[in-house]
Amino acid sequence: MGWRRGQAYGQDLRDRVLAAEGSIREVARRFAVSDSYVARARSRQQLGQVSAGVQCNHVPPRLQGLEGVLTERMAAAPEQTLTQLCQWIEAEHGVRVSLTTM
Repeated sequence: MGWRRGQAYGQDLRDRVLAAEGSIREVARRFAVSDSYVARARSRQQLGQVSAGVQCNHVPPRLQGLEGVLTERMAAAPEQTLTQLCQWIEAEHGVRVSLTTM
């Protein structure tokens, strides 16, 4: 199964779990999912929601709100390296970011 931590199971598995009869534990074992997954899927079904809920990370992006100033800076000095941009954003705006984030 192509599931990774932090991602929802596929809709086909969800449909099979919801269509299966039996106790929560029986269904969980049959489809190799957790008991809590079956319980949550069934409770969402009772609310009329058969698809996965929205998954969100409640941590805002490090550079949120600075997109405009970064765009202006890159337009003014396109030869700058990512390292220089990281140093500039820390000096001017107090936000320390890695090269990957930049």
